[in-house]
Amino acid sequence: MDTCKILFQLVIYISYSCVLSVFGLKECKFRAIFNFGDSNSDTGGLASAFPAFLPPPYGETYFREPFGRFSDGRLVIDFIAQSYGLPYLSAYQDSQETTFKHGANFATAASTIRLPKQVIPDGGFSPFYLDVQYTQFVRLKGYFKEALYTFDIGQNDIGESIFANMSLQQIKATVPDIISHFKTNFNLLFLLVNIYNISGGRSFWIHNRGPIGCLPYITASFPSAERDEAGCAKPYNEAAQHFNYMLKQAVLQLRKDFPSAAITYVDIYSVKYSLFKDPHKYGFELPLVACCGYGGKYNYSSSVGCGGTITVNGSQIYVGSCERPSVRVNWDGIHYTEAANKFIFDKISTGSFSDPPLPLNRACFRT
Repeated sequence: MDTCKILFQLVIYISYSCVLSVFGLKECKFRAIFNFGDSNSDTGGLASAFPAFLPPPYGETYFREPFGRFSDGRLVIDFIAQSYGLPYLSAYQDSQETTFKHGANFATAASTIRLPKQVIPDGGFSPFYLDVQYTQFVRLKGYFKEALYTFDIGQNDIGESIFANMSLQQIKATVPDIISHFKTNFNLLFLLVNIYNISGGRSFWIHNRGPIGCLPYITASFPSAERDEAGCAKPYNEAAQHFNYMLKQAVLQLRKDFPSAAITYVDIYSVKYSLFKDPHKYGFELPLVACCGYGGKYNYSSSVGCGGTITVNGSQIYVGSCERPSVRVNWDGIHYTEAANKFIFDKISTGSFSDPPLPLNRACFRT
């Protein structure tokens, strides 16, 4: 009886293995991640270059202290690394005691795809725009056979146009050049990693842009902009959607140019927008209001940020966080809470918002 039972289990196991093989359900095993982006995925880049940027209560939920992230805790890129059993990515700028054997993060807050007109400290944008991030990658020589290359950048290019008081049509007119710069860097990256690594460097995970018109730093700054059903600034979301359309067209062309590459386009816009449109459905509240901020309808002011102090009627007021960040969507008027980031990761990792519709653990496959 035991022998028959063992044989039966063996047959079931072999059959199951065959099914997995036939339907291509093998999972990817990445041993490194290289990320290019802005504050949505910055794990310490800008904080290393400009240490005064992140005071408490940043990081309070998970790390219990500021930890290089523009959130109360972890970011989507942290959950991506964790899903592959990898440590959280170290920022390239924070090179002390770091070997980068599991990859590197070139993202810095306020980064753009194109060279911005003004950079920190003279302006509001990072000097580490995408061209510079690519150059840093070249210097690192991170040519790994089993690496995932992720992109999460472009929001600040749109934001730069918005705060230049451009019309929607004018903003849309800037997008082709922005996407052209993105494609140029992608081409260089793909060719470089495949020159040094014939069997790798072919898995790319590209996020589109989120609904920028739902963020308090936009809604508070442009109170007269038309609102949509979720209360977001409609024209600026349309600008993001136009950017996303052009980005997807670029991805389709890149697949033709590099047929051996597995390039996944991720519709993070739809996931993020669902948090503003149906927050209660997912256990969130007050999505348009910053958790850590001060002043007005959206609890956001450009004159004082999260962790700062402001004088009101002769008294110093510390700008701290809300009581329950775990049920809030927006952290500081620009960035998302850890709870929102975890929700976003859980949604996009399934493949339901990807083109091709493959889950994150199959990002090394083309179909």
